[in-house]
Amino acid sequence: MSTKGKSGCPINLSLELLGDRWTLLIIRDLIFAGKKHFREFLHSDEGISSRTLAERLQTLQDEGILTRSDDPTHGLKTVYRLTEAGIDLLPVLATLGAWGSKHRKADDKLARNAEALAAGGEVALEQMKAALRAEHLAKT
Repeated sequence: MSTKGKSGCPINLSLELLGDRWTLLIIRDLIFAGKKHFREFLHSDEGISSRTLAERLQTLQDEGILTRSDDPTHGLKTVYRLTEAGIDLLPVLATLGAWGSKHRKADDKLARNAEALAAGGEVALEQMKAALRAEHLAKT
């Protein structure tokens, strides 16, 4: 997946990296579901293929959105963690979730979670970012 910019437009540059559903769903799973291992991402409800997952994880790593390291608890597993750039995507996902809960037929529980995060505003987002930093950055 190429992320070479065709223009210097910030929206275009962002979409070239994040504009497919799989990339944002991987980031969603890291942020909201606490997933960190390849197999956990494979078992998401949306059904990503292992090839697509491997490609997206590599791109996200190459672009500095996440890091990859050996799992100290299991020699054959790899742990994926968000970088600061990845954590900074929280408001994007929160906004998408709030929009989806308002304009699409979303799962009631998930819609309530998205609405609650949106209602909490900047304070809720900063609190969640702090928790993500503690979880993802403290161990890298």
